[in-house]
Amino acid sequence: MQRRTRRMATALTALASSLLLSLTLSPTPAHAAAHDPVVFVHGLSSSASSWDDWAGYFEADGYTSAELDAWSYDWARSNATTAQQLATEIRNVLARTGASKVDLVVHSMGTLSARYYLKNLGGTSYVDDFVSTAGVNHGTSTASWCAWLYTSCAEMNTGSSFLSALNSGDETPGGVSYASYWSNCDDALTPDTTAILSGATNVEVGCVSHTDMNNDHGVYEQVRDFIG
Repeated sequence: MQRRTRRMATALTALASSLLLSLTLSPTPAHAAAHDPVVFVHGLSSSASSWDDWAGYFEADGYTSAELDAWSYDWARSNATTAQQLATEIRNVLARTGASKVDLVVHSMGTLSARYYLKNLGGTSYVDDFVSTAGVNHGTSTASWCAWLYTSCAEMNTGSSFLSALNSGDETPGGVSYASYWSNCDDALTPDTTAILSGATNVEVGCVSHTDMNNDHGVYEQVRDFIG
């Protein structure tokens, strides 16, 4: 009886040691994301810092800094070039966080490179939600002042070949959830309704200036709830 008890004790000890070793050797995920990482894309004559307010709001609402990616790019270049850079940025975010998809939150001209990425560069496989704030989705006549200076500006001028190609066919491709938030007093968008995307959740937020659209707290709350 004593020998049997000793054998059982020895077996239980060996089992416990085996389980402990297994737990020690099991790889730990690089990141157990509570949210899809958010990738922010700024617009013309801007930078990553234009998202500082919203990044702070997201962190206050439970996002980690690792889940928030605001990046700067050369806004004078073609939006197609920026889209290729965005593809690389998103691959890096996914690799760093271990997430399978990101949410894209964009402002003004940033909507053009982001939508080009979704439509032409396979981005719909890596994006869960797309949010446009004050997006120049169908062009604006106010771009005529800089169209002769910058390729990117010429592309967002009303009637450009870039916009014609971007908006041909499905404006909201793939299984991505799309939303567009726009103001009824946006001096940079002529007309204001250029921001509306066919197939998206289109939300008029009232009178919010173009530059305030991506730092206004009320608009932020709607965006947060949409991607949440």
